[in-house]
Amino acid sequence: MSADRASVRVRPYEARDLDEWRRMRFLLWPEQGPDDLNAWRARIDAVILVAERGSGGLCGFAEAGARAWAEGCTTHPVAYLEGWFVDADVRRQGVGAALLAAVEEWARLAGYRELGSDADVDNLVSHRAHAALGFTDLGRQVLFRKDL
Repeated sequence: MSADRASVRVRPYEARDLDEWRRMRFLLWPEQGPDDLNAWRARIDAVILVAERGSGGLCGFAEAGARAWAEGCTTHPVAYLEGWFVDADVRRQGVGAALLAAVEEWARLAGYRELGSDADVDNLVSHRAHAALGFTDLGRQVLFRKDL
């Protein structure tokens, strides 16, 4: 599974990518730690894709997996774009689109017919990126929890 767009190569995660993937993951999810990385790498129903810079190193990643259901989707289970990140210096150059195309390819090959995703309510950059690449905006939601 490889996609080339805007001189970026997207490929599956390899062990040699750990430091760069961890760096980008921390930028996306600062609250996550080593256990979260290990859990992702252990999943058999998921994929981690990375975008290589032409000059070496990585500049983006996407993580997708299966969910039993997803808001607004009609098929079950459904492929879900859990994380999608592109370094700031290469945004708006096709890296995000190449990562998403590779996720879509993975999902189709795995037999999924829909791809769900989400973004924080105030992450307008992500909202625009999702819309530009064909996602339908299903609305906004505020979630709550309470310790018992």
